[in-house]
Amino acid sequence: MDMSNVNVCLLLGATGVGKTLLIKRLQILSVHGSADFDFLPATLPTVGTNLTDLTLKKKKVTVRELGGCMSPIWPSYFKDCSSVIFVVDSANIAQISSSCIQLLSVLSAKPLCNASVLILFNKRDVPCVMTPTEMKSLFRMDDIIASATQPITVLELSARSGQGLQEVLRWLESIAVK
Repeated sequence: MDMSNVNVCLLLGATGVGKTLLIKRLQILSVHGSADFDFLPATLPTVGTNLTDLTLKKKKVTVRELGGCMSPIWPSYFKDCSSVIFVVDSANIAQISSSCIQLLSVLSAKPLCNASVLILFNKRDVPCVMTPTEMKSLFRMDDIIASATQPITVLELSARSGQGLQEVLRWLESIAVK
């Protein structure tokens, strides 16, 4: 398959961080321009991969969601990828250190050295969520951004409530124009 005319974006993150809900919300938003955030689509943990095509400003972006349980084989999907969205559950403190290690592994992968990277701190609507300052401190975001070869954007969102989804679409549009 010739991937030269297709923007492939990998959607990565640990199990249960909200990747499937995120992509379902983005798909509805990209098609309809708005979404009913009171309606919560049914999701199951992804065991394998899901492909979703988004058309943004007349440019197609294929988002390949890889299940968190597949992290040992994520690198086999890096070759034809132009961008990465890495999702973190900002309400799950027990998962933070392993998510950080996964992120560092993704950023150090040779095939992704020029990929645009979006790090999403999800579940901002949960009452026990860490503050953005706490998240960035635990992740050492300043150090990661300073040492990475890739352009990195960090956003907060709630795939459940819809907060931040427009910013994610704008980021996808900006990298799809490249």
